[in-house]
Amino acid sequence: MEQFFTITSLSECAVLVSFGNQIDSILNERVMDLHRLVNTNPFAGFIESVPAYASLAIFYDTRLVDQQKGNHLTAFDYVKSLLERWSEQQDFVAPPAPARIIDVPVLYDGEDLTYVADINQLSVQEVISLHTAGSYRVYMIGFLPGFAYMGSVDQRIASPRRQTHRTLVPPGSVGIAGLQTGIYPIASPGGWQLIGRTPKMVFDKSKDMPCFFQPGDCVRFYSIDEIEFSRCNEY
Repeated sequence: MEQFFTITSLSECAVLVSFGNQIDSILNERVMDLHRLVNTNPFAGFIESVPAYASLAIFYDTRLVDQQKGNHLTAFDYVKSLLERWSEQQDFVAPPAPARIIDVPVLYDGEDLTYVADINQLSVQEVISLHTAGSYRVYMIGFLPGFAYMGSVDQRIASPRRQTHRTLVPPGSVGIAGLQTGIYPIASPGGWQLIGRTPKMVFDKSKDMPCFFQPGDCVRFYSIDEIEFSRCNEY
């Protein structure tokens, strides 16, 4: 079977399986197929896998892999050959998990909301309507603990990153960068265009599952007013 991925060494104890370099839901689902497969059927020495937009990093214990491989193989060669055999036998298919649908409230009062409207020749209300009309796939978690990269926004509200990053973005801030949208889980520097705030805490290190979002989730935003924001504020 023709391969639709590449496998490269990420470190002495990790490989990177790449399916492309685009923001594409089909490619990301292939990533999640493999992510589910290696977690459902872990090989000896498997530690964890970390999904991204179009790639999956797989980490392993070299010592345990060495106990399984032949003398003529390195740990990387062994894991690479194992993944290639899985591809031939199973096409990287594992039982799909139903996507969680998560509704997130947003107070649309962001500092950059007017800018996003102006550069796209829209009214502020049109920006809000287009942002709330979409359903967004969580492609990956990165940059900050619990920061979910979601996409894709309607082309009509796509906006470039700020030329000058803010030194401090408040937690709960909802932003747009290109065709992506996301929520800052903690206070941090940032360069996305801020269009609003959610009262929902999306990262809580005191919980067993500190990240509110997981790759593969489907997120929908809905507009709230200041009274509702104050009533529901978890920060």
